[in-house]
Amino acid sequence: MHIEEIIKFLSEVNPLIVYLVIFGISFIENVFPPSPSDVVVLFGGSMVAVGKANFLLTLFETSLSSMLGFVTMYFIGKWFGRNFLDSGRMKFISPASIQKVEIWFRKYSYAIIIANRFLAGTRAVVSFFAGMSEINLKITTILSFVSALLWYFILIYSGYQMGINWQSIISYLQTYWMIISAILGLLLVIWLVKYFLTRKKNPPNA
Repeated sequence: MHIEEIIKFLSEVNPLIVYLVIFGISFIENVFPPSPSDVVVLFGGSMVAVGKANFLLTLFETSLSSMLGFVTMYFIGKWFGRNFLDSGRMKFISPASIQKVEIWFRKYSYAIIIANRFLAGTRAVVSFFAGMSEINLKITTILSFVSALLWYFILIYSGYQMGINWQSIISYLQTYWMIISAILGLLLVIWLVKYFLTRKKNPPNA
């Protein structure tokens, strides 16, 4: 189902269904990305503007759902992450590199979790590594909720302010996603170049 069909469906159904769909999509995004959750939540804000949804309830349910999705991926990473990475399926990444990433993640984990909702394409990855690194679950859960709360407040409030013209914000949201994706892509390329240059100078079997 395309995002246009989802929005059309939500605009015609009982508000309770709207809450359930927004809750489900906010959860799914953290487990099976990509998901159009941001656009759907933005639309939810417009529903608040026309009296078909409650601002605080929409904010709470999206934040809670996102947190539950984050925690789900946390446990997947905790239970299966280590075995997956140690299985050798990711042959282009050495165990030493994985260990370095894990050390770096542990050092900055809480800041990364707070920023997580604002970074396109990394949400499931961050929660997966949080679990694999066994970062404190209680703090992780609280921070993931706070991160979602801040992000969804911006989206719902924007949708609320624009009302029926909420779709005009999508272009700005897409531009934001593109900029963040470009920055993350550039950082990934720099890391890969550095990794392969180091690997070339110091072969594993040397």
